[in-house]
Amino acid sequence: MISFENFGDLLQRDIGAFAPKPTSIEGDQQEATLPLWTSPDGKMETGIWECTPGRFTADRSEIAEICHILSGRVTLHNGDGTSRRIGPGEMFVLPLGWRGEWTIHEQTRKIYTMVARDV
Repeated sequence: MISFENFGDLLQRDIGAFAPKPTSIEGDQQEATLPLWTSPDGKMETGIWECTPGRFTADRSEIAEICHILSGRVTLHNGDGTSRRIGPGEMFVLPLGWRGEWTIHEQTRKIYTMVARDV
């Protein structure tokens, strides 16, 4: 039998130690990630991510991402120069092929779901 899983209060959950953000281009960014569930085939993962203020690049050439901001505020910058501010309670999709930058205005925590390209 397959059963659901409950991960509790994701705003209060300890997600472990922070480490330098490798794709940071502005600020001394630190991030932490706690994967909560991975599909048996490894093509889908959901978890919690948190990052300190600054700016970083993101490339979703091989994986799409669904995000729900729990706390903090960010601006997403598309490759074409357009941008959008996003805050707590908002959900968005970075579709397969998206490339751009994130500006983290205040420490931000999100729920993420990554979906890999079918190989």
